[in-house]
Amino acid sequence: MDNTRKNQGWDTIIRPKKGWLDIDLGELVRYRDLIWLMVKRNFTLLYKQTILGPAWVIIQPLLTTVVFTVIFGNIAGLPTDGMPKFLFYMAGNIVWQFFAQCLTVTSTTFVTNRNLFGKVYFPRLVMPFATVLSEMINFLVQFVLFLPFVIYYALQPGSAVNPNFRLILLTPLMLIQLGVLGLGFGIIISALTTKYRDLAMLVTFGVHLWMYATPVTYSTSLIAEKFPKLLGLYMLNPITPIIEQFRAAYLGVPGYATGYTLLSAGVTALVFLLGVALFSHTEKTFMDTV
Repeated sequence: MDNTRKNQGWDTIIRPKKGWLDIDLGELVRYRDLIWLMVKRNFTLLYKQTILGPAWVIIQPLLTTVVFTVIFGNIAGLPTDGMPKFLFYMAGNIVWQFFAQCLTVTSTTFVTNRNLFGKVYFPRLVMPFATVLSEMINFLVQFVLFLPFVIYYALQPGSAVNPNFRLILLTPLMLIQLGVLGLGFGIIISALTTKYRDLAMLVTFGVHLWMYATPVTYSTSLIAEKFPKLLGLYMLNPITPIIEQFRAAYLGVPGYATGYTLLSAGVTALVFLLGVALFSHTEKTFMDTV
């Protein structure tokens, strides 16, 4: 077999995968050019035939933050830990949107790309990884928009905004964890939707409900005050400590606990490993069911 392959000049062998974790992550490095092409394709398709184009990356978080400020900050009067309402909601919103978009778009990987998967071989994880990188670009644009607001409020006399520069140094780790968490949940759902299409209908609705179980429109201190016995259970939500850490880093919100961040990191690793295992198992036969 080896002599025949050498004589014919073959340099790639495609073998069926057997185990649940029989997946070569090194392939993603070798296919990095394809990942970058997919990132550019995703970005182009998202804003194709739109009047404002990429400007929506900035407009969307601003409009959402204004709505949150009016409804939850002014009308409902929910506490924001003494922070400016607009800045408080914007910090939670851009973090949540990055995670939510990674999860939502990745969850349709098999169904959306079934025609491409059936025509040519490449590592199937290329697609969800490209999705996360595309959403990371959007987050970075929104993050650049967020920073001037932080500086403005921090420089106001008597302002409660007091960035924690030690925590700010952990921003890349927060960003990676967000992407990995969204990727993990997304590929779990994408694997299950090959057989259970109903899940695809529930994803968007479920993500909206999840947002209200996360401190995006209110502070964790509200839960600690109203439902102290449920705080530990509430913090099991892996996205909650990340949002709290982000606000503690850039706004100086008090009450940040490192222990919950470590718990969140553990849950993130578990979700990602489960997602990769399920994704690897499903990609062997998904063309027969999708």
